[in-house]
Amino acid sequence: MTKPSLPELLHAAVTAVGGTERPGQAAMAGAVAEAVDDNAHLLVQAGTGTGKSLGYLVPALAHGERVVVATATLALQRQLVERDLPRTVEALHPLLRRRPQFAMLKGRSNYLCLHRLHEGVPQDEEDGLFDQFEAAAPSSKLGQDLLRMRDWADDTETGDRDDLTPGVSDRAWAQVSVSSRECLGATKCAYGAECFAETARERAKLADVVVTNHALLAIDAIEGAPVLPQHEVLIVDEAHELVSRVTGVATGELTPGQVNRAVRRAAKLVNEKAADALQTASEGFERVMELALPGRLEEVPEDLGYALMALRDAARTVISALGSTRDKSVQDEDAVRKQAMASVESIHSVAERITQGSEYDVVWYERHDRFGASVRVAPLSVSGLLREKLFTERSVVLTSATLKLGGDFNGVGASLGLAPEGTAGDDVPQWKGLDVGSPFDYPKQGILYVARHLATPGREGSRTDMLDELAELVEAAGGRTLGLFSSMRAAQAAAEELRGRQDRPILLQGEETLGELIKNFAEDPETCLFGTLSLWQGVDVPGPSCQLVVMDRIPFPRPDDPLMSARQKAVEEAGGNGFMAVAATHAALLMAQGAGRLVRATGDKGVVAVLDPRLANARYGSYLRASLPDFWYTTDRNQVRRSLAAIDAAAKAAP
Repeated sequence: MTKPSLPELLHAAVTAVGGTERPGQAAMAGAVAEAVDDNAHLLVQAGTGTGKSLGYLVPALAHGERVVVATATLALQRQLVERDLPRTVEALHPLLRRRPQFAMLKGRSNYLCLHRLHEGVPQDEEDGLFDQFEAAAPSSKLGQDLLRMRDWADDTETGDRDDLTPGVSDRAWAQVSVSSRECLGATKCAYGAECFAETARERAKLADVVVTNHALLAIDAIEGAPVLPQHEVLIVDEAHELVSRVTGVATGELTPGQVNRAVRRAAKLVNEKAADALQTASEGFERVMELALPGRLEEVPEDLGYALMALRDAARTVISALGSTRDKSVQDEDAVRKQAMASVESIHSVAERITQGSEYDVVWYERHDRFGASVRVAPLSVSGLLREKLFTERSVVLTSATLKLGGDFNGVGASLGLAPEGTAGDDVPQWKGLDVGSPFDYPKQGILYVARHLATPGREGSRTDMLDELAELVEAAGGRTLGLFSSMRAAQAAAEELRGRQDRPILLQGEETLGELIKNFAEDPETCLFGTLSLWQGVDVPGPSCQLVVMDRIPFPRPDDPLMSARQKAVEEAGGNGFMAVAATHAALLMAQGAGRLVRATGDKGVVAVLDPRLANARYGSYLRASLPDFWYTTDRNQVRRSLAAIDAAAKAAP
């Protein structure tokens, strides 16, 4: 029997999921197949509606080697494992004459820990453990969640937090889960044979396709100990998120509260001298942090340096003592010891990293209204790490609706550690960029309106002219507005102002769960939804409920963002344009994602309105506009009002 062709396989898969074949999807599948066969790397931009999941799944399954697919969002992981993969495997099985297996793999803390559930949680202040079910009043929300999870533990096959519906708070989940550092290990744990996390790992070892997330991919790259099974092909979906997710995993943090918890956990398990030294170091650190002012620390201040060295040395002593002493009076000693060890090791590693003072790290103080001050350390860049860990020994395909910024892939490529496309050299990973377009007719379906007449937004202060413009646009659109704001304060001010001016419902992020807000927004076309960062990327509302997307200003990083400003400065010191490489690239990615909220289906029509004149007037404006979908462009406010009124009238007249 002849081997089925890629177009045949793609046709079978698209038919199985009830989709429509698109030229962009076919072009993408061909390019992915070629990259995988040649052990090469590919960056592919596939616009909304292309069907990119099948564009990479079909050639990956046809190749026959193990594939890891890493995504940024839970929604896409779910879609792949619950919808796309089962149907695709079913459709390809007769043609491939094999049935590829697939599995989901996440970090350990995403799975219910049976040891924690049955034996209790190590207590900070006392020896031994406490029964969290006894401790929480059954009538409290926490108590009810814990009882529900105990029942769920008997029924669930996966133990995966995301399979628990409705979900529970982070506080409740922390009572029944462990981090990888706190885990006793399958061989030492009484529940090792039934462990959900271990079962997920075993399933992944046998699967042809392993679906995971960017964070686990980062841990796999950074920690050195492999978490993911050996694989020949890596596909990174939502790849525009990868750098920030990897940076997040590589960021360390120390807070006085975290250090105090570690002291309490370790105190009863080590000799008095070691415990006292850690307690004294903890108090010294807390005194320094009381005076900490937010901002970057170009050099570690002397008082902080001393406090961290004392913490590091005391933590090292405690770690040695924890490993060598035993105390039979402690109930379930292994679990208590493991949790204490995890807490102290975490403090030791961050304190040592900051005191060593690498030129490749950025250190800063942060203040949080609820949690007080913290000191944080993050890599200046993750591009070297990604180049070394991702692009050797396997073919890598990176895909997203937004990878091509300002007209090419080199900006995103550079952030991933790749030299400009076409650069030759022995140590230089070779890659190709491909834009397969979108099935949508952007110039006919959407308008990009820039409010050129408004005043340039300053750092603080009210923007009365912007709020007037926003109110007029919402009025013309008949509601139907997704407001994307650069800060929560701006979103709240706009919601307050518009609620005072008109009767349409204005939903505000934070006043309900995100899922609930998006559902209510989609159900009522008169409604507006205002919010910040997660709305720029997480909203998929096709149809007449979202026909106006408003951005209050270009979302540059804050000038006082320690990490972004340090990265910008580093590019300038190396002779590059720091503003374009860091701030403009960051803004372009967010704006492209935000503008992508407008057209989600072939029948959608509407306006993306940017209430920041710099998009029309500034030199970098053309770079940002070239990163957005190819909408019809105007700065004529009357034209836009007429267009919005016409779109509103058409939506109301539709059956």
